[in-house]
Amino acid sequence: MTTSSQRLSSRFSDAMTYAAERHNLQTRKGTTTPYVSHLMGVSSLVLEHGGNEDEAIAGLLHDSIEDQAEHNGGADAMRADISQRFGNMVLAIVEGCTDADTQPKPPWRARKEAYIEHLTEASSSVLLVSCSDKLHNARALLLDFREHGDKLWDRFNTGCDEILWYYLSLVEAFRAADAPGTLVRELDRTVGELSRLAKT
Repeated sequence: MTTSSQRLSSRFSDAMTYAAERHNLQTRKGTTTPYVSHLMGVSSLVLEHGGNEDEAIAGLLHDSIEDQAEHNGGADAMRADISQRFGNMVLAIVEGCTDADTQPKPPWRARKEAYIEHLTEASSSVLLVSCSDKLHNARALLLDFREHGDKLWDRFNTGCDEILWYYLSLVEAFRAADAPGTLVRELDRTVGELSRLAKT
């Protein structure tokens, strides 16, 4: 595992506050855990795997367009706000991690297939942040499955088989796109264990 040696500036602190304010009323699906815990976890993984400040900030903001646009003037307003506050590089990474910016969202399967296809041409920064996001989510799924078993899937709009298909497909897509190897291997192990437990 590599670590970033750079000092984080006040931009990162500002992004922490921005993310906390935007997601203040949001919780992790099916839990009472503040959603900002996920954003902090993703940013942490980005930094732990050599990410720079822009990538770490994008880790904090990666769901801002997808989840918060309807509460903050729409997707275009969110894009403009992120660009003005944190720059076009951060915005480009956040956009690359966004699988839908319209309400209602497109059908689940089509949306996920499009996101997987998009990873084949994503930048190294998008791959780093996206893989960190998916690993943090997969770890949460595995932990919650160990605690709640098949009741876990009741939280979602689709079933166990579809969710496992998505995460297994992500592993292959990240590997083919040459995402950071340590992240991909850990995602593979985590998803493999979740799949094994869910199928027993």
